[in-house]
Order: sequence, then C-alpha cells, then structure tokens
Amino acid sequence: MGKINGCLKCLFIFFNVLFAILGCVLVYGAVKVSTYSHQMSAVGSPSLGWIWVFAIGILGISCLGIYAGSSEKELALKIFAGFMGVGMIIMLIFGIIVAVTRNKLKAGLDSVAAEIAKPLMADEELRAALDELQQTVHCCGVVGPTDWGQTIPQSCRCSGSGYGSFGSYGGSECKARPQGTTGPDKVFAKPCSEIIFIWIDLVFQISMGFLFGFAVTALLGLLVSLLMIRQVRRHDGVGGSSMAMKGY
Repeated sequence: MGKINGCLKCLFIFFNVLFAILGCVLVYGAVKVSTYSHQMSAVGSPSLGWIWVFAIGILGISCLGIYAGSSEKELALKIFAGFMGVGMIIMLIFGIIVAVTRNKLKAGLDSVAAEIAKPLMADEELRAALDELQQTVHCCGVVGPTDWGQTIPQSCRCSGSGYGSFGSYGGSECKARPQGTTGPDKVFAKPCSEIIFIWIDLVFQISMGFLFGFAVTALLGLLVSLLMIRQVRRHDGVGGSSMAMKGY
C-alpha cells in the first residue's frame, strides 16, 4: 500500500503529465516564434527569452511533479510545493503588470501609435505587411497617410463605398491625400493603429486569462502537494509522534 491515496496520486500525476505536454508545445512554439524575433523587437515587443524561461519552467516543474508523485518522497513534494507557491506569486504579479500595461496602452493610444510607427515604417518587411493590411481592412498608415512620407501607396486608395473585412472597423471613409504628397487622390481616413490595437488588446486579454489561470492552477497544485505531504508524514509516523509529544 502506498503512502498517498491512490486516486489523489493518479490525479496529481495526470495533471502534471498534461502540463509537461503543454511545456513541450510551448518550447516548440518558442522555436517557431524565434524566426520572427527581429520583426517583433522592431515594434518593442518583450524579449523572447521570457517565453523560453516560461516554457522550460513549466516543463521542468511538471517533470518534478511527476517524479514527486511517483516516488512519494517528502523532499520532492516540498520542492514542488515551493515552486507552486513561487509560481503563483509570479503569475499574479505578471498578470497585474499586463492589466496595468493594457490600461495605459488604451489611455495613450495616439502617443503609443506614433512610437510604433517609426520602427515599423523603417523595416521593409513590416512596411509590406502594413501595405497588405491597408488593402484588407481599408485603413491608411499607422497614425495617418503621412507615415508613408511623400509617396502614398495605392493600397490607401479609397473609393468611398463598402466595408472592410472587419465590419465597422474597416469602414472605407475617404479623405483627400495630404498636400505635397503623390499617390491616389482619395485615401482611407481611418488609421491602421485602430485595427492593430484591437488585435493587441485581444493578445493582452488572452495573456491575462493565461496568467491568472496559471495562478489559480498553481494554488491548487500547492494545496494538493501539501495534502500529499501530510499523508506521507502520517504514513511515516511523523505526524503520530508529534501528536503524542504534544499530548504529553
């Protein structure tokens, strides 16, 4: 007979196996995302090193949990519980930081868009991506047509009818092109920053759900590991001897 309840042990190992698989998927995703690190850094995105740390951390801690549950060793369970406690605090901190950053981003939309426009327009691949985006959602420039300098591309050309692929966000309201520039006579009045920040806001919302969800999961892992430590101690007689000494 084992030291830990059989159902609790199987459930504990099962969830750690699931998170180990998730860790492998995140490592694979980090490898794929690394190919776009140059483009992402150009718009001021966080370093990919944090993605690697997070992915390897989940994989390593999950493997530790599998070993701790299988071996039923108190030390391994204590180390796992410690990681769960620290992980819960870290996830809560990062979740709060993401929430605050999202609110600041929405409050200073115009100034942030102007900051993003400079590195974006300086990169040829990102300029090409913006050119395709303009045709799809009927917008022009990050902040406005002047982001393109003296020559405004034909993707900004506005006919004044229809809607873009994103419904009301892609409305094709027109305006005259800025003086001193060449290109189409009418351009889309809506800047692409509005569309970009809709996507960015979606990423922030997913990130917050991910972080706070992991914080709750870490709390549950901490509670379950503490319960398993209690069962191991009771089986080894540590709990019984301490109770006898307390009664004496």
